[in-house]
Amino acid sequence: MTELWLVRHGQTDWNLGNIIQGQQDIPLNETGIAQARQLAETLAVTRFDAIYASDLIRARLTAQILAERLGLTVTLDPRLREIRQGVWEGHAISEILELYPEDFRGKNDDPTRPAAEGAEPASQVVTRMVQVANDLHASHKDQRLILVTHGFAIAALYCTAMAIPLSEVGRHIPENGTPVVLKLEKALELPVN
Repeated sequence: MTELWLVRHGQTDWNLGNIIQGQQDIPLNETGIAQARQLAETLAVTRFDAIYASDLIRARLTAQILAERLGLTVTLDPRLREIRQGVWEGHAISEILELYPEDFRGKNDDPTRPAAEGAEPASQVVTRMVQVANDLHASHKDQRLILVTHGFAIAALYCTAMAIPLSEVGRHIPENGTPVVLKLEKALELPVN
């Protein structure tokens, strides 16, 4: 069995301001750094074999803080990036409600469809996250790994692994600096659309 500890990066100012980050490269704020340090202390009582992270700075820095405390080296994997949100990136939710009210309502009705121009479909996030999980399961059998990634990416993988409809993905996004543990006995299968 391979254990994947999916860690959402620490807080950023954009998290605090309800601004859509998507794949924008936004750094951690002081709270986010403190969250990563606290998590590193919490995880230090457990042995981990490797740590992987999204190449976006907020995940990369969170992973580096964890790795220093745990005596590991971070391996970056761009497949662990957050969902791309197109023209919504850089806008607060309140602005999106004003600028794109129809698209926003449609996204709330069906979180799996890309509502913003240039957005990535949720199914694409599921595909890349499942590929990462399966690759790591194959190369790290019976090991415990940390994957520092992003809220939607974690929730998409979790829902897929637990056979939860992707329409419920929003309910499974963890708080910043919080791990979700997946135990893989076998490779995951992609959901049939």
